[in-house]
Amino acid sequence: MGDSIGVVWFRRDLRLADHPALAQATAEHPTLVALFVHDPALIERSGANRLHHLHGCLDRLDADLRTKLGGTLVERVGNPAEAVAGVADEVGASAVYVTEDFGPYGSTRDESVEAALHAVGRRLERVGTPYAVAPDTLLTTSGTPFQVFTPFSRAWRAHGVEDPLPIPARRARWIEAPSDDRPATPEPEASAGLPEPGEVVAHEHLARFVAASVVTYAADRDRPDLDRTSHLSVHLKFGTIHPRQVLAALAESAPRAAAGSGPHTFATELCWRDFYAEVLHRRPDTARGNYARGMDGLAWDTGPAADRHFDAWCRGQTGYPIVDAGMRQLVAEGWMHNRVRMIVASFLVKDLHIHWRRGAAWFMRHLVDGDLASNSHGWQWTAGTGTDASPFFRVFNPTSQGQRFDPQGDYVRRYVPELRPIQGKAVHEPWKLGADLSSTLFDDPATALTGPYPDRIVDHAIERQDALDRFGAR
Repeated sequence: MGDSIGVVWFRRDLRLADHPALAQATAEHPTLVALFVHDPALIERSGANRLHHLHGCLDRLDADLRTKLGGTLVERVGNPAEAVAGVADEVGASAVYVTEDFGPYGSTRDESVEAALHAVGRRLERVGTPYAVAPDTLLTTSGTPFQVFTPFSRAWRAHGVEDPLPIPARRARWIEAPSDDRPATPEPEASAGLPEPGEVVAHEHLARFVAASVVTYAADRDRPDLDRTSHLSVHLKFGTIHPRQVLAALAESAPRAAAGSGPHTFATELCWRDFYAEVLHRRPDTARGNYARGMDGLAWDTGPAADRHFDAWCRGQTGYPIVDAGMRQLVAEGWMHNRVRMIVASFLVKDLHIHWRRGAAWFMRHLVDGDLASNSHGWQWTAGTGTDASPFFRVFNPTSQGQRFDPQGDYVRRYVPELRPIQGKAVHEPWKLGADLSSTLFDDPATALTGPYPDRIVDHAIERQDALDRFGAR
């Protein structure tokens, strides 16, 4: 068999540049196979939006392999242990190269693949990470994992990252092994369409963000009415860009970015991504269970009334404009602005008293950038069950949050057409317009088919106190 053939198994790293596993495989083998495995276990857990985008990324990766490296992408369907070992056996490969996966399912899957390869005299080489700093890298001075973000972030910045790698210059010979038929590409649930996939698009987004928005990012990132976010989350999710490449671009644009500046603040967001990956790696139970186990006794609402509230929340029919705008954006675009994610999450768990797991699952169904670690622990941050040092007393007032971060109501009007005739910040309190609201609101043809805007399904002040009472009684 020899060491002449290697397999590069692509997963959450659908790019050619800054791909350490690809670089090492190219350096060690003159002949390579590029492989992607459609895993039924992951297909079952992915929403239509993510699967649709994934297939687009695979098409772009195959095209880039052909034009830039002279290869093709082999696609197989089935249990990865069988599929990967099968391809390695077919082509006579001695090693399979992968980017290490630290997630609960991914790490277990890779152990199974490694065992299957080892049984036939082949090896699995884990090279690189989807993160700027991999889990298990940073420890406290006492040698224990960090449990709080701020000290983790200091260690993260002090650790630094390596420079990004270019696309391998050495031209390997690529084997065109047969592919299985790809599973059917689902129609996305996002009615307004999904972002364009692929490595080239990712770097275009990064370049625009650095040129136009990063300087004011610290001030503007919480404004959903402004298009000032990077739109890189989906590319980081699928690995069409690596966080090292993002950090390198930030450093080039602002070599000595001060704390609190736009580049420094954006780097902190990448640090949060690494932190949540670390937490989930250490505590895989927190994918669906409370990190703070002392919160396990908190009372949540269930039953028909809770289900009706949950349905209203999902459909953007709560009567709170900023909440409804966010939920409608999620369904329309498969994405939601991060500030609004926190607002709608707080509303579900602290105004409607519905378990964060239900909201997290709804997000994962729709989010094209849905990432288990970031999603579960972002929800827990808001729910007061996670790593945050002051957990449950942070209850977002949906009205004041809307007034503060959507000051003229432009975000609300964009996604809630029933309220478009209301000008300015008054859109955040339509109930104050009185009894004439239903008779005067719908003269605009743009809102003719939407029906009346709903009344508030709960009173925020009452539910806030109820949430705090539940916390005290747990």
